[in-house]
Amino acid sequence: MPYTRKEFLLTLGMLPVVPSLRPSTRAQAPARGAAPAISAAFPYESKYVEVLGSRLHYVDEGQGDPMLFIHGNPTSSYLWRNVIPYVTGESRAIAIDLIGMGKSGKPDIDYKYQDHKRYVDAFIDALGLRNLTFVIHDWGTVLGFDYARHHEGNVVGIAFMEALVPPRLPNPNAPAPNSVFGRFRTPGVGEKMILEDNYFVETMLPGGVIRTLSQEEMDYYRAPYPTPASRKPTLMWPRELPMGGEPARNVEVVTAVGEWMKMTEIPMLHLWGRSGPGNPDGIASEMVKRVRNIQSTFVGMARHYLQEDQPETIGRALADWRRRVRTGRAAVVAPRGSHDAAV
Repeated sequence: MPYTRKEFLLTLGMLPVVPSLRPSTRAQAPARGAAPAISAAFPYESKYVEVLGSRLHYVDEGQGDPMLFIHGNPTSSYLWRNVIPYVTGESRAIAIDLIGMGKSGKPDIDYKYQDHKRYVDAFIDALGLRNLTFVIHDWGTVLGFDYARHHEGNVVGIAFMEALVPPRLPNPNAPAPNSVFGRFRTPGVGEKMILEDNYFVETMLPGGVIRTLSQEEMDYYRAPYPTPASRKPTLMWPRELPMGGEPARNVEVVTAVGEWMKMTEIPMLHLWGRSGPGNPDGIASEMVKRVRNIQSTFVGMARHYLQEDQPETIGRALADWRRRVRTGRAAVVAPRGSHDAAV
């Protein structure tokens, strides 16, 4: 095989793997001071809503103003399973499966960014969600920020992690042809890697987590993508990244999001891990300089899918920040140019 998990780690400049954490069988938030619960279980009722001719799957837990959790590639609402229990005491947690992903429908569409945006916007309208707080990751960050800049009056807070927005993207340089992302974007080669070999699920996902995902966890992530045709969304997402000026439509979107983030008064929480390839320490520092009303919180050792490494720290930070947003006390915690060293 021409690509390996080791190659993936080296490509992203990640730190060496640390000993695995054994997943717990519990799905509830542990008491403060207890060992973190990392569970493979997904004990939430599946709900569906008809949107633009397809069914979107979501989970809906708790009461209060809504917190909308949006995942990225190649995950689903399952990514948030161990974070949700920390916020449902005072908020309504809604976690969506993007179109073509998770348990949502798989219509015959291109699965470009703009397609996903149409479905997310229609989902919010269909559920009548008001006074939204976004909790967003990976491509979910672009979807959440883009919605907020067009509907600022309906958004009260944004918590984000491993964001695909400035200063991380757009990248004026195209990926090197022989790099992993260069190969993803090469016709024929990307199809072999992602559609035939399911590379995003089998290599990118476990390589983006410090601990070893259990068989049960991997099987859940594999379930939406049993065939090459079903994996089309996971191929399109890396090809939608604004790199080297292409696709121009997404360069425009992500650039506009970055400019909006500098001006908006909406309170934000940036959660970042020490070996996260998207938003490492330097990006966290730059976010504090760029964004007007932001708290930057270090969650510990974690890679790209930091919800799988640090769900308790993320959940507790979200609950505390959300409480302060509600009471109007979620102003910048650290002076500009600095950020938290720990929660």
